[in-house]
Amino acid sequence: MARYTGPKQRISRRFGTPIYGPSKYLERKAYPPGTHGPRSRRKHSDYALGLMEKQKFRYYYGVLEKQFRAAYEKAKNMPGVTGEVMLQILETRLDSIIYHVGFAVTRRAARQMVSHGHVKVNGTRVDVSSYAVK
Repeated sequence: MARYTGPKQRISRRFGTPIYGPSKYLERKAYPPGTHGPRSRRKHSDYALGLMEKQKFRYYYGVLEKQFRAAYEKAKNMPGVTGEVMLQILETRLDSIIYHVGFAVTRRAARQMVSHGHVKVNGTRVDVSSYAVK
């Protein structure tokens, strides 16, 4: 199963928030990554702000666009506020539960535990393609 495997601090610096947990790296380099990072940036449009928020959630939960879109489609068909229902769906994924219970230090570690089969639900290994708790 695919996931983002690049530099974590680069993503945190892009958004200006510690997405993967607290880090002193943002204090040392409080500007976006890249050649022209330290210079001032133009104001972002409303579309850009919404896209950045979506990308933050994607990186925070460690899912790719297809999984994120599937969670959105599922939330859209359920009653209630779509955004809140979608967050509930993402939080009830098995890797998120393993992280919150404290079996793993990070979300990435929790995801690895699930994908390697170290976590069983009702005595059976969970299929990686659908590890949402039902």
